[in-house]
Parts: sequence; structure tokens; C-alpha cells
Amino acid sequence: MSKIADRQKFIRHWMDVTGKSEVDMTEVAQLAMKMGWKAPPPITEQDRMAQLFKDAARQDIRHDKKTGRPYRGYHAFPKYSADGQMSFSYIDIDDPKAKPDNFRKACVMRREQSVGDMVQLRLDQVHWNDQRPVEQNVDILPADMEFDLELRFASMDDEPEVA
Repeated sequence: MSKIADRQKFIRHWMDVTGKSEVDMTEVAQLAMKMGWKAPPPITEQDRMAQLFKDAARQDIRHDKKTGRPYRGYHAFPKYSADGQMSFSYIDIDDPKAKPDNFRKACVMRREQSVGDMVQLRLDQVHWNDQRPVEQNVDILPADMEFDLELRFASMDDEPEVA
């Protein structure tokens, strides 16, 4: 059994032991460690620092000078080494030296993540409905988000501009 499958099985065990249906992963980890599970080795200081910078880049929200609308300044894009290992690099989309191809890769990757999320959401919704009586069914949410985008953009137009 894989480590992931073992952890999934232990989550179910925690639910059975506690009788809870809402899972607090910190409590699951506490029980696992109490039962002898070994915690993973700590990450290095450099890895922790890199994660802090990644988080900071992801949270760098700027405002368009013309519209006042927010946008992300830094975008991650996949990069492959000579041995085929994937990592991520970041570009500042305001940097004139940033390459369009890298921004395109970042956009495609984020769109693919959104599509993957929508596929999984639909699978989850269908499963929920299939497993329950009709009166507990949840309406399947539409996957076409164009209208939602239009509403969000329109609401931005109602907000005061940022100086």
C-alpha cells in the first residue's frame, strides 16, 4: 500500500475512533504521532525561505493604472531541466524583459488547473447525488463561468478606483 493510501486509511480510522464527520487534520496528525507514526523530516531553512518568497509572490496584487483593477504581479510557469525534472520559475508581468511564451505557459497552466477543478467538482457532485435520496440532491453547478466573470467585472466597475 502506498504512503498516501496509508494516510487515507488512517483518516478513516481517526473518524471511526473519534466519531467525528468533520476532519481536523491537526488532530489526525496528533493521533498518528501518538500511535507511532514518524513525522517527515523538517524542510531545510532554504526550502522554508523559498516557500515564503513563493507565498509573497503569489500575494503580490497590483492595480492597473488605467482601470484600477487588481492583477497578480508574479506568475509561475513550469520549466524542465535537461534530465526532465520540472520546477517553477516566476516572471514579473510588468518587466519588459519577461518573455510572452513564459506568460502564456503560466496562463495555460492556471487555466488547466481551473479545468481540473471543475471536472473534479462535477464528479463530486454527481457522486453525492447518486449516493443519496433525491430530496438530498444538490443542483449541479454550471461549468460555464462566463456569466460569473461578467458579474465580477461589473462589480469591480462599481468600486472606487485605487490611487
